[in-house]
Amino acid sequence: MKRAAAAHQIDLHIVHTGQHYDANMAKVFFEEFKLVPDTFLPPQQTNVADQIGVIISELSKVMITQNPQLVVVVGDVNSTLAGAIAANKLGIRIAHLESGLRSNDRSMPEEINRILTDEITDLFFVTEESGMRHLIKEGKAKETIHFVGNTMIDTMVAFEPEIDQAQSYRKMGLDHKGYMLMTFHRPALVDNVEGLTKLIDLLERAAKLKQVVLPLHPRTKLRLEATDLWEAFSSIENLTLLGPVGYFEFQNLIKHAFCIVTDSGGIQEETTFRQIPCLTVRPNTERPSTIDVGTNTLVDIDPERIIALIESMIDGTYKSGRIPDLWDGKATDRIMQVIANQVID
Repeated sequence: MKRAAAAHQIDLHIVHTGQHYDANMAKVFFEEFKLVPDTFLPPQQTNVADQIGVIISELSKVMITQNPQLVVVVGDVNSTLAGAIAANKLGIRIAHLESGLRSNDRSMPEEINRILTDEITDLFFVTEESGMRHLIKEGKAKETIHFVGNTMIDTMVAFEPEIDQAQSYRKMGLDHKGYMLMTFHRPALVDNVEGLTKLIDLLERAAKLKQVVLPLHPRTKLRLEATDLWEAFSSIENLTLLGPVGYFEFQNLIKHAFCIVTDSGGIQEETTFRQIPCLTVRPNTERPSTIDVGTNTLVDIDPERIIALIESMIDGTYKSGRIPDLWDGKATDRIMQVIANQVID
């Protein structure tokens, strides 16, 4: 993004808010992307309400010092909302990347963050057509909404050589399309014994069909250990457990996987771009284009249903998909062009 900003003569100041404080999970991304934020805020290891309050306070200090013409917030995490509130209270215009996405499930903290952020946003950057529809329905002025594409895809395209060079699947002794990749971390799935028990059942069944590779999120591991299910989980045959995985390594695993089973938001988009079958274990999604035109399917944590869908992939009857409009690696340039034209003097 800094290169794109410089090309449009935009001075960009990047702030790391400290929300994701796990050093093993954060440091590796900065190193791989050769990205050094201009400001690091203190790590936040407190409850959510306090976390948002501290980030608002700390970001306000940075904004007062930098005096920006525009604050750009990304996605739907707590830092997104905190950054928008801080800018709003200081009278600074706000741009929201990935604006307009809606799951229509207000039990999801991310949904609340998305809705509230868009309520005070001035410039909306949209990744897919559903975002346009939601924002217009909510009364946002059409001239403030810009369908630019997906910056996550920009990252994949820009770093494709590094992703290929990672060769993580080969280093693990895996065959191209010879394994399933799975990730699980959302509270609705891993914070209760019922969900974890179904997850173990699913993994046991899936591992009888193909090798299963699972980068284990720290949250999921803690819940398994706390519920005395760790032994049953870790002893599943044909299951390979990984610790935190770098971006290039993980993208290489996605690229060469037979299919993905996940509860992640972003992976739905990455697999759609790669045209790899994906099952998203959630009751809803804020990224419907991955289902409408992509390779993604929503499914409850129902082992029988998930296995049936995996078997349809194996026998070739699972649906095919296409890449959504403007997911072409050029979204960041479009964003910077809009900012240069409408914001920067």
